[in-house]
Amino acid sequence: MNIQELATAVQYNLPVKIVIMNNGYLGMVRQWQEMFYDRTYSEVDISVAPDFVKLAEAYGAAGFRATRPEELSETLAAALNHKGVAVIDIVVSKEENVFPMVPAGADARQMITQA
Repeated sequence: MNIQELATAVQYNLPVKIVIMNNGYLGMVRQWQEMFYDRTYSEVDISVAPDFVKLAEAYGAAGFRATRPEELSETLAAALNHKGVAVIDIVVSKEENVFPMVPAGADARQMITQA
């Protein structure tokens, strides 16, 4: 949601690795709308997003992408072995969710660990 940190990392040649779990949505918001609002999706589709590999390269960072599970290990290894800033765009299913999660108003003892 912010990109200026990428410029700072490149400027100071930091060995930062940024991993994007790219499902074409604002994923965590979509997950909340799926789980707590009966799949009433609103303003979460970001299918008109930038090409994150090209964006990384525009900032002077290295860009990597995995589009299939069998590409993941090799892509991660290449990115992690890169000495400078790397952006890793990992394309996942649009319905991919992240767990565990803590619902609004709950505490850590009430976390949800699976759908």
